[in-house]
Order: sequence, then structure tokens, then C-alpha cells
Amino acid sequence: MVVKVGVAKLGNIASGVMAELLLDERADREDMQTFMATSGTKLEPADVDRVVSNLKAYQPDFCIVVSPNGVLPGPTGAREQLAAAGIPVIIITDDVTTKKEWEAVKADTRFGYIIMKADSMIGARREFLDPVEMADFNGNLVKVLALTGAFRKLQLAIDLVIDQVKAGKKGTELVLPKIIMTTDKAVDGEFTNNYALAKARAAHEIAMAVAGQNVKGCFMTKEWEKYIPIVASAHEMMKVAAVLCDEAREIEKASDSVLRKPHKKDGVLVSKNKLVAKFE
Repeated sequence: MVVKVGVAKLGNIASGVMAELLLDERADREDMQTFMATSGTKLEPADVDRVVSNLKAYQPDFCIVVSPNGVLPGPTGAREQLAAAGIPVIIITDDVTTKKEWEAVKADTRFGYIIMKADSMIGARREFLDPVEMADFNGNLVKVLALTGAFRKLQLAIDLVIDQVKAGKKGTELVLPKIIMTTDKAVDGEFTNNYALAKARAAHEIAMAVAGQNVKGCFMTKEWEKYIPIVASAHEMMKVAAVLCDEAREIEKASDSVLRKPHKKDGVLVSKNKLVAKFE
């Protein structure tokens, strides 16, 4: 059978840039297909309703709802509407675990979740953030999530749900992921060299800390001459995190030990640690 995965992309976080691509990296899987509907940059109710309508029409086996601040009315409305239609939902969002609304979501058995703690808020101050800066920040963040292992753990969790559908489970029978993507979880099993591991850990920790600086600069500081350096410093932190990730990967490449786990056409994962070697 072919598993149908719906992706609702509401607004933008770095995980949303790659969510469906991580599941079919060479566009040759024959056991599943994805359909993505996006609200664009906004999270307004009308935009969200358009996304939900398109996904319902697609009739997916389950849906991924990916957005910043997943407890806002827009993302909440999207997952509620999809769940009411009998579609299992996996929430992917940035760190909302300290917000009181999160407790109700966490306790709701209709939803799974993957909280990407390092998928930090951008420095959204007009005096600082132009289109180039926005793209540069997201590029650095994608690198951090990819090379620390956070994206791989996200992909593996969704692959497990695809496997359940292939095995004949559906609806409430599916066991959905409930994952808080900490640094320890992200880097687990990704590196053979301890110096590479240390650099990746540092990168993930820095990326998580970026959110605090951008919240301070965007919401807690009123004077423009003060908040501009704050958000600029947060973006410098993310750049340093990306550099550390490059350094970690170069260490692994130097010892010919980069971990590769591609999908075969039937969705099975194969693995190797040597560049010139066959997959096992």
C-alpha cells in the first residue's frame, strides 16, 4: 500500500522547511507520498482554514502540523479540525513546553508531538531583519538541526508511524510520537569521535539559547537602540552554532565515519559509516 502523509505548514520554522523532504530525500520512495498545504507566512484563521480544507480533500492516513508557537489559535484550530475529521495529527513546533496551554495539548491522546527545542525564534525586528537576514538565519538553523542529529530523530519518529500504517493500523490505533528534542536525544548515536560529539552538543545548546535572546529583543525590550544589538547577537550565536556543526562533520569525515541512513524505495532504512562502502 501507499501511505498518504499530509503536511500542514503554518507560518515558518526551520523544521517546516524540511519536514516532508526528510521522508523521501531522493524522491523515489514507492511506499508513501506526501502532500503539503501552507498558509504562507501568516497564521490567520482564514489561511489556516484553507490549509485544513486542502488536507481533508487529500484524505491522508495522518497529518503533520508544523508551525511556530504551536499553542496559538491558528495551529490549535488546524489540529482540532483535522482530529475532528478522524485524521491522526503529529505536532511539530518550537519549544512551547513552558507555556500553560501546552499541558492540555500534551494530555490530549489525539495528538503526537515533536518539540524541536533548538528550532529557535528568529530576531523579527524590522530595523534588523530583512529578507537576506531571514534566509541566512534559517540556513544556519537548518544546518544545526541537520548535523546535530535532530532532523534524523524527527524523520525516524515519523517513519515509525508510516510503518504502522503499512502494517494495517489506522486512526486511533496508531501510536504517535511524544518527543522533546533535547540535546542528548538529538546527538545520540550520531558521532564516533568525542570531539565531534562535543562540538555538536555545543551547537545544539547554543541554538536553544538563541530563543531566549530573541524573545528578549522582540518582546521584552522597547528601546530600538537596545533591542537591535540583542537580536543581532542572537543571529551571531546561530552562525557560531552552524560553524561548530561544520567542524563536527569535518572531524567525522576525516576519520571516514560519517553516518548515512538513506531510504530504499520500499521505505526501509539502510546504513553505513564508510564513504566507499555498500549499505547494510
